[in-house]
Amino acid sequence: MNDVFKALSHPTRRKVLAMLREGPKASGEIAQAFDVAWPTMTAHLNALKDAGLVTAERDGTTIRYWLNASVMEEAVAALMELMGAGDRDGKGDKS
Repeated sequence: MNDVFKALSHPTRRKVLAMLREGPKASGEIAQAFDVAWPTMTAHLNALKDAGLVTAERDGTTIRYWLNASVMEEAVAALMELMGAGDRDGKGDKS
């Protein structure tokens, strides 16, 4: 889970995830949306992939990325638990 939060900590990576909510995108298409060097974008995509937030599949010379929504849902659930969401007193006691 630490890798997930570390990956989410960078605004460029959050923007990539927002792009992928619309559907799969090729790495070149993602990179064109940002004013960063290709190695920098590759590092961002690798961080998202290593955290399990995206999946990647090679199609010839293209790598296509998909959002892995289940990992994002787990991260949101973990944050909600930390914040005491759903608890009446916010102390983790649901009774």
